[in-house]
Amino acid sequence: MCESVTQSTDASQAARFIIETLQGSGHRALLAGGCVRDRLLGRVPKDYDVATDAVPKRVCELFRRTKKVGAQFGVVLVALKGHDIEVATFRSDGEYRDGRRPESVTFSDAMHDAQRRDFTINGLFFDPVTDELVDHVGGQKDLQAKRIRCIGDPDQRFAEDHLRLLRAVRFAATLEFEIEPATFKAMTALSGQIAIISPERIRAELSLMLTSIHRERAWGLLCESGLVDHLIGGFAWNDAGRASVRATLAELPADAMFPLALAVIFSGAGSHEAIKACRRLRCSNEETSIVRRLIEYANQMQSPGALELADIKIMLASELYEQIHALAIAQARARSESVSPIDSVRARAAKIPTERIAPPPLLTGDFFLNLNVPQGPVYREILNAVYRAQLNESIETKSQAEAMGMKLLAKGSD
Repeated sequence: MCESVTQSTDASQAARFIIETLQGSGHRALLAGGCVRDRLLGRVPKDYDVATDAVPKRVCELFRRTKKVGAQFGVVLVALKGHDIEVATFRSDGEYRDGRRPESVTFSDAMHDAQRRDFTINGLFFDPVTDELVDHVGGQKDLQAKRIRCIGDPDQRFAEDHLRLLRAVRFAATLEFEIEPATFKAMTALSGQIAIISPERIRAELSLMLTSIHRERAWGLLCESGLVDHLIGGFAWNDAGRASVRATLAELPADAMFPLALAVIFSGAGSHEAIKACRRLRCSNEETSIVRRLIEYANQMQSPGALELADIKIMLASELYEQIHALAIAQARARSESVSPIDSVRARAAKIPTERIAPPPLLTGDFFLNLNVPQGPVYREILNAVYRAQLNESIETKSQAEAMGMKLLAKGSD
């Protein structure tokens, strides 16, 4: 059983063990989907899925550590030495009514299971025991041709699950494949359906696209297919904006994180609209804050002469400086502008001693308490102003900070 697998078991070995166990119990069992595609492309799969004619109850009987994550769809997770391997029963899908999931499924065989999948390159099976490739949909031929093609009728495939529209873009971009004409025609015709998909699912696909080194091509396909017009309700890009985003994405570092890429695609509308767009995408509060700050700080970098020492220190203290610099550089290069002014900011930043970047404030709330000043917005306004002066090194002692605080407090009382 599961416990007999050694501690060194990796995901591939765990999946093979499951397949051997199922086959040894009289069942048909194969590797399925993306892991087969990636192996054929010479890539290391991120995960391994198993497809079998064993029903969920039988899978749970054969393996001790299991979890039913979609038993109604025939899906069980089998845990083996730190790896969760998805084991799904061969099935045919019933009618799709919500553009996401079938109303019902019927357990079937490998041939019918392949027919219900999205693209031919994802409809392949492989038997690691006999080293046999099982291809019922022409996926191997499309892999060799570097082609994304729907299984069966493209209109039907996309109507069943609208998220497949984005998956087609992602696979074409990240694998550097072309989208077959009939498939692309269906994508453009049904592009508006992506608006029905939950923001969380759209965000997940965008994250995979925009953190890829092929993010520029992904953006281009989103634009060419018309999908970009329906991704985020209330947010749109004109032709110039789309071109600017594509050019800027092309200049980002290869390892750019998702918030940095989002800052690129939303920066043309400003930080306020970017915040609203991030919230519509159900980005986390942290991601939204990072996007906002990246846009605001990168805009400041475009006018380095107006940056005070305090501005540079605040950027450095935010731990976003490298991303801010990367965004500002990418934007300048996309506009064919000189990056020298931005590099001058970097030179100034390099001269700031670490201990001077975010020193403890000379003035704190105790200052107001000792003066019996009622709490209110004045606290934050004065503290911020005094701390900014401290960062600019125009004040250096507590007495100077208190004197400035008294002056601002008196001015506020007038």
